[in-house]
Amino acid sequence: MPLAALLALAGCGTGPTADMGSDAQPDASTTLPYIGNSERQAGPGQDSVTTHATVPAFRLHDQDGHLVTNQSLAGKVYLTDFFFATCPGICPKMQSEMLKVYKQYGTTPNVRFLSQTIDPDHDSLAVLRDYARRLGVGTPGSSWRFVRASRDTAYALAAAYFTGAMPDAKAPGGIAHSGTFALVDDQGHVRGLYDSLNPQEVARLEKELPVLLAEVKTRQGQPVAAQR
Repeated sequence: MPLAALLALAGCGTGPTADMGSDAQPDASTTLPYIGNSERQAGPGQDSVTTHATVPAFRLHDQDGHLVTNQSLAGKVYLTDFFFATCPGICPKMQSEMLKVYKQYGTTPNVRFLSQTIDPDHDSLAVLRDYARRLGVGTPGSSWRFVRASRDTAYALAAAYFTGAMPDAKAPGGIAHSGTFALVDDQGHVRGLYDSLNPQEVARLEKELPVLLAEVKTRQGQPVAAQR
């Protein structure tokens, strides 16, 4: 998908339109949309079922050298973005907005935050560890992890999460990318996209994240009231 299209997609509203104040309880009957391709499939003699696209398999390493994979995030809801440590453009604003959400949900069970570098040639594990420390989220038990893979893998994953990223000599820092936050459910489906540079979009994320948590808790057979 062209970068321009991904950038445009980052600003698209895709969630429920019902207003829900900050003190309101999420409606467990409300669900977020599935982002990406869906298809109905049926075997011989079976009712058809709808399957939704999931993020591709990945193997990343966090700032402490721990392996992060689809399997290690299975059963968890996570919010992810793509950045680089020397970014002179939008990254500081992105991480400031991510930090606001982290302060609300960073200790919520089964919620994780994943910031993926798109400049792994510079962003070593030591650089990512220092970056996390300077943000104030660098404790070993923090639910916000900063991860790296090869440059090709990082760009491919950015596209899979509907985020644009590509080398651009004219862009600040030499890499053009969008400020998209992607919200992923416990089964690896992308359920929300938010433009982190738009306060209204971040507010929408703050309203929709508990909606997804309520859905997951219902699916996993746990009381909604125990989600936080």
